[in-house]
Amino acid sequence: MCSSAPWVAIVMDFETSAGVVAYRWDKGQAEPLFLILHYEEGHWDLPKGHGEKGESLEAAALRELKEETGISDASLAVGFKEKITYNYRRGGRMYTKNVYFFIGEAKSEAVALSPEHTDYKWLDYADALGVVTYGTAREILKKAHDFLVVPRPPA
Repeated sequence: MCSSAPWVAIVMDFETSAGVVAYRWDKGQAEPLFLILHYEEGHWDLPKGHGEKGESLEAAALRELKEETGISDASLAVGFKEKITYNYRRGGRMYTKNVYFFIGEAKSEAVALSPEHTDYKWLDYADALGVVTYGTAREILKKAHDFLVVPRPPA
């Protein structure tokens, strides 16, 4: 007699978000400072959020940066767009989320946090790597850091 386990169907929902690796330069510093946010849930991460209908990824990233930090003067760098993908469960459903990150220079250090955040830090690269909670955020930070400070051959 053959027994088999019943099949379980897993329904996956898909989400797309956009974020900004916000950075600024302090006078006399050789490397940029990166903005890291402390979320209500307890983790440290980069600013990001869901796009709105008809909104480009770049526009969503800048809007989310403004909503979460009050930074409205960031300009996105040309040539930097990175994607991370992860799965999570919410309310008994599984989600696959794609988050597209851009890199944006903030002109000032002033931050006005949204209610979903409890703290923020402007950190150099090494300190930022040690603070962010998730490995995917560390990967994005590394790519952003390399984009900003590692010399590239002329085109």
